[in-house]
Amino acid sequence: MTNRLSAGALFLGSALWLLSASDIGAQATGKSPASSPNALPVPIRLTAFAVNMSNIGSGQAGVVEVMINKWSTGAERQQVIETMMEKGQNQLLSLLQDLPPKGRLRFPNYMGPDPSNWRLGWDLRYTWTTPDPEGGHRIVVAFDRYMSFSEVRNQPRTVDYPFTLIEIHLNRDGEGQGKMAYATKITFDKKKNTVELENYSSEPVRLNTVKVEKG
Repeated sequence: MTNRLSAGALFLGSALWLLSASDIGAQATGKSPASSPNALPVPIRLTAFAVNMSNIGSGQAGVVEVMINKWSTGAERQQVIETMMEKGQNQLLSLLQDLPPKGRLRFPNYMGPDPSNWRLGWDLRYTWTTPDPEGGHRIVVAFDRYMSFSEVRNQPRTVDYPFTLIEIHLNRDGEGQGKMAYATKITFDKKKNTVELENYSSEPVRLNTVKVEKG
């Protein structure tokens, strides 16, 4: 079962991939968050309690750790946007895989066989943050989804959902919540001038009790 949502309908309503083409063009030349005096300083380590209530693996829960070492540059942001709009999902995937790692996400307490590297984690390829009017911050993260040898060999439908997207909202005290779309397909409809996300699962993973870790 997949869950198809058009621009503005998913939880990432204001994130990079859910803007109209005109909005994307206006923001593509933006500077890196690192150049803003109001940006979150990096490196920054976030922890959260992830809860999966979707139709796939429902009821699973555990601690997730997000380590961001640097923010994406304005040039990288523009490159990601232009590739998404003009060249499609396959080229966007190749671009993300070629971008330098910006950090890492992992589930340190994951138990049992781990062919997908949940404990070791995965490199973050795109990281962006913007300040909220209330004094907090919004963080958007994207990376290519790790596929096990078995998935690559057998080519199930999940291989068509190669992206993982995360959006986190932090308040001024460094606490908040977020959601993670683990297996996502990204397409751009030129006729409608919108970005569409299709999730393999029925709903994103909830990231509860997100907080900035000290030290």
